Amino acid sequence: MTAYDPNNIFAKILRGEFPCYKVYEDEHVFAFLDMMPRVTGHTLVIPKVPARNILDVTAEDYAHVARGAHKIAAAAMKAFKADGITVQQFNEPAGGQVVFHLHMHVMPRHDGVAMLPPASRKEDAKVLEENAAKLIAALKAE
Repeated sequence: MTAYDPNNIFAKILRGEFPCYKVYEDEHVFAFLDMMPRVTGHTLVIPKVPARNILDVTAEDYAHVARGAHKIAAAAMKAFKADGITVQQFNEPAGGQVVFHLHMHVMPRHDGVAMLPPASRKEDAKVLEENAAKLIAALKAE
């Protein structure tokens, strides 16, 4: 397995070198909206520790990411009036991973609405701002 690259896009987001639409942060995880969402409210939850994927993270640090995804999922159900949630986590190129910093996708789903293909379009900044505000409000209400 290839070593962790500290210059991957998510590491840069964590260091504040690249902008994002942050919705949640604690001492272990950071969550932000995907700029190319497959659905409205598509959020990424990443660990603050450098981890390429599930294969090189400790179980404890992975559990923090899972707890973060759980928290985001509950808030996203309310914020986006979703009918369900899809959670995905990919590992290595053969497993579908594209960005090599461990991350979970949390995607609110609506009956009869298909997900867009990955990286198919960049969302408008105003829409991302509005969606971030909805999710942040739902997180504060919990």
